[in-house]
Amino acid sequence: MKSLLLYSLAALAEIGGCFAFWAWLRLGRSPLWTLPGAVSLVVFALVLTRVSAPAAGRAYAAYGGIYIVSSLLWLWLIEETRPDRWDMIGACICLLGAAVILLGPRNG
Repeated sequence: MKSLLLYSLAALAEIGGCFAFWAWLRLGRSPLWTLPGAVSLVVFALVLTRVSAPAAGRAYAAYGGIYIVSSLLWLWLIEETRPDRWDMIGACICLLGAAVILLGPRNG
């Protein structure tokens, strides 16, 4: 449960940070948007290191599923664009993959 919370916080920080740069470069917002964006990306990296995983690559791979679902929630809630069925099917597939990576039995 703690890992899910950390992954969710990391996703919020990463998406928010990346969106700040998107807003600057694609939506014509002030370059000052990049300052909180950069801070948010640092927070993302710090939070992700707190996930309990024996290897960084496995933590990042499992995080990918959470990131995708969080991105679709951002799309819906912040950008006011409802995800379609293909978005939802893809997210479910990714969550299944993340669960296998995170919860699968390990030898040794």
